[in-house]
Amino acid sequence: MSSPHSFPPLATIRVSYALRRIPEASFACLLPCPEFPRPGDIVLAQLEKIGKNATLELTNGRRCALHEGDLLAVVFGNRYATKQFEGYARAEKECCDLLSMGGLCGLVTSKHASVAEPSKLRLLGALGDASGHPLCLRDFSLLPRRFTSQPHVIVVCGTSMDTGKTYAAMSLILGLRQHHRVAAIKLTGTAAGRDTWSMLDAGACVALDFVDGGYPSTYLCPLEELLTLYNLLISHAAARGAAWVVIEIADGLLQKETAALLQTPRFTATVDAWVLAASDPLAAAGGVRVLRDWDLEPLALSGLVSMSPLSIREAQIATGVVCLTAKELQCGDFNEKLMGSVYSPALISPSGEHTRIAEAV
Repeated sequence: MSSPHSFPPLATIRVSYALRRIPEASFACLLPCPEFPRPGDIVLAQLEKIGKNATLELTNGRRCALHEGDLLAVVFGNRYATKQFEGYARAEKECCDLLSMGGLCGLVTSKHASVAEPSKLRLLGALGDASGHPLCLRDFSLLPRRFTSQPHVIVVCGTSMDTGKTYAAMSLILGLRQHHRVAAIKLTGTAAGRDTWSMLDAGACVALDFVDGGYPSTYLCPLEELLTLYNLLISHAAARGAAWVVIEIADGLLQKETAALLQTPRFTATVDAWVLAASDPLAAAGGVRVLRDWDLEPLALSGLVSMSPLSIREAQIATGVVCLTAKELQCGDFNEKLMGSVYSPALISPSGEHTRIAEAV
């Protein structure tokens, strides 16, 4: 093992949201940077040039303004964001990019035309514990929990990035919490706390995301690992007594991991209802067609399309699916329709097979 480098005072380091599960005491030494970074490798970097991300979300959720020269504790990971960056867990010698406000780092390979160049980092070393072992996000994952009652699951997916998925999920929580204990899960995406904080603010008894499973992001995550992650997070929601779990899946239906999940019976058989967030009526029509091709029938449309009465009318005529505004979801107007969709959901067993449990509805 290489000898540790000098370690700066922790008070001088801005620790990013993606590292929120790591106790402060675990940051104890500085080791040589990994020659070939892997998702989950945790490093100390100095901000060389401010670009797209001029703020960093800290472990407590506060967004702090960044200044060139700041020391940042960040984590390597892959990012897929059609309206921002495509990036991978890589570095060029001692240089890499800040891929997200939540503390993901790597190298950008493509970006949306409207987005500025990424903020530039200089790697100072890998962060290690008191024993001199490099820190890895996976080592701080939640452990599976036993539970006896399977919660009902509603999934919010979208036609693309930024279609109002999180706001729809938050609105569902507000509506359901009137009569039920509700948990929230952000199953896929890139580490950032904004979505889970908003779900907690809406009244979720617990809000979990893939970081709780040891992942800085889920882009390029194998399907089997996504299923294991799903089962892990559901187990914690159930252990907290949730009767319903509202799950948000990031990006759009055509994103690789999203498409794989939504075509896998071991996942879809556990879901009681689907809500599709769309930006406009044409997107809604295309999204519903894709879902139906996968033998999935959305119970409702919502998202940006629901902000215009004319768009609502067009979407409903084109799809035959009710389109609900955020206010209608928040008031609980959707609850009766939702309860009518409930059936005995499936459990994902450790072996990967799904089994059903009898449940009176």
